[in-house]
Formats: sequence, structure tokens, C-alpha cells
Amino acid sequence: MVRGKTEMKRIENATSRQVTFSKRRNGLLKKAFELSVLCDAEVALVVFSPRGRLYEFASATSMQKSIDRYKAYTKDTVNNKTQVKADALSLAKKLEALEDTKRKILGENLGGCSTEELHFLEGKIEKSLRVIRGKKTQLLEQQIAKLKEKERTLLKDNEDLRGKQRNLEAPLLLSAPNCVAPLQPEQEPVPRDEDVETELYIGLPGVRCSSRRSGQAK
Repeated sequence: MVRGKTEMKRIENATSRQVTFSKRRNGLLKKAFELSVLCDAEVALVVFSPRGRLYEFASATSMQKSIDRYKAYTKDTVNNKTQVKADALSLAKKLEALEDTKRKILGENLGGCSTEELHFLEGKIEKSLRVIRGKKTQLLEQQIAKLKEKERTLLKDNEDLRGKQRNLEAPLLLSAPNCVAPLQPEQEPVPRDEDVETELYIGLPGVRCSSRRSGQAK
């Protein structure tokens, strides 16, 4: 026979409620004992019946020992919580102070600053600038060193390529003829005899041209 699921609510019938309490109390005490034996755990169980009767189980030598241990643990827990709360409050104040200093360094909320505070902020800014400039200089020097190293590598590669080129050209020069006919300069064509003017003219250019035309007319 399958047992139905028990509804989790107060049992209205007093007799049924007392019977259920007795059964479940015994089962709870048995489970507490098994837990302490099987798992080597310190178990303390306190149960008050509806009529106010006390039922207890303690795996230690006495219930008071377990209660004292519980009180010490809760006291330490409370102290730890108090300490954590105080630490959180202190950190919140420090964070607020840092945020206020940050705003002042950025030039905000300077109306209420005294001369000493402004002098302090000025020193902080100058110190930060020195650190930033030093870091910038270091990075630039590293970049320059890398570029110089790259330049040396390229020059070496270029020299290696030139050496390989010379090694390739040497056999070609040895296999070429010893004498090579030099190239003759291009000469202008010599005009034929009939194109050469052999007449001699005396006088001004205009007279010479007119005399030549008259001679051709004849």
C-alpha cells in the first residue's frame, strides 16, 4: 500500500497530533544519533513538546558543553561581523577621500581648498608628470633601439644580397669573349657632288642671293 503525501499544516485533532509528535520525535532522535556515529559529528538536539516537556540529545559528554561551544562560536561570529562592518566603513571613508583628491587634481571643487592644500596638489601633479615623462622617455628609447636594430639587420641583408649578386656575375664575366668590338659612332651621310655648292660669292648676303637668282634665270 502506497502512503499518500502528508500535507504540511497543523494537525487539528489533538490525539492525532500527539501520536504524530511521538513518532516523529523518536525518528528525529534516532537520526541525530546515527548522524553523530556515522559522521563523527557533534550533534545537540533540543525538542519541546506542545505541553512544554523537554526532549534532548547530545553526542558530547553533556548538553551544556555543546551549548557553551555554540555560544563561543556565535560570539566570535558577532565579533567578526562587527570587525568586518568597521573595516567596510573605514574603506568607504578612504575611497571617498581618494575620490575627492582625484577631483581636485583634475581641477574640480577647488573653491574650498587652502593654500597648503593647493601647494600639496601642485606637488602631486608635478610628481605625476615626472613619472609620466620618464615612462614616455623610456618607451621612446626602446622604440629607437628597436629601429636601430632593424636598420642594422636590413643593412646586413643588403650586403648579403650584393655578395650573392657578385658571385652570380663572376662566372658570366669569365665566359664572355676577351675582346669586344667597340661601337662605331654614327656618321652623318656625306652629301653627293651635285648637292654641294662650290660657287664663291662676294658681297652682301642680299646681293649674293639676287645674283644667284639671276644666274639661275639665265
